[in-house]
Amino acid sequence: MTDFKLIHISETDSAVRYCEELAAGGSTVDAVVWADYQTAGRGCGSNQWESERGKNLLFSVLLHPEGMLASRQFHISMAVSVAICEALEQYIGDLSIKWPNDIYWRNGKLGGILIVHSLQGTVIRDSIVGVGINVNQRQFVSDAPNPVSMWQITGQETDLRLLLDDILCRFRQLMTEDVRSRYMARLYRRKGYHPYADAGGVFMARLADIREDGRLVLSDEEGCERVYAFKEVQFII
Repeated sequence: MTDFKLIHISETDSAVRYCEELAAGGSTVDAVVWADYQTAGRGCGSNQWESERGKNLLFSVLLHPEGMLASRQFHISMAVSVAICEALEQYIGDLSIKWPNDIYWRNGKLGGILIVHSLQGTVIRDSIVGVGINVNQRQFVSDAPNPVSMWQITGQETDLRLLLDDILCRFRQLMTEDVRSRYMARLYRRKGYHPYADAGGVFMARLADIREDGRLVLSDEEGCERVYAFKEVQFII
């Protein structure tokens, strides 16, 4: 285990909310809240995360990234995405990161990440990184379009604590390193033209770049550059 304070609980409404309460209470310790079950696990926006009790890895990390400028906040997203991929690569291949930080196995969603920052002037006061990874769940019953679990891929159970420790160790190390090249190398649809949709409709484009602030740069078939913040463009799968 790393130097994170581990809080393991059987059930909560949301591990992210639990961390928000720790931060609101003035906690200065980097902590991990690991839940066996969430009654209202949060995805992005109004989305919820489907997870069978005790089967998947659900945790949130409360970080205090000392001196990190708010303009560098996307580094945290890259670091945790790469850490998860590198840990999962010990078990399965064909992994990628769907911008900005969904974890994919081929065209199936294996994991999701939600990050909430609190700023103090030009620096990040604290960050909460919520992670959900489909590990040992055998069947999904929600209307989520493309979930997949490690068990469905390998046919084997995975030790949740060992996987958690591996991810956290890698994440802590990657927070101190330049991870941009490793992130870019793992991006979903990093080669070729693929369908996307924005407010103007569906179009074909290739992934051209990810800017330092995390915005996605696509180049369409006419060679025009299109730049998007999160939620401004949809991947058509």
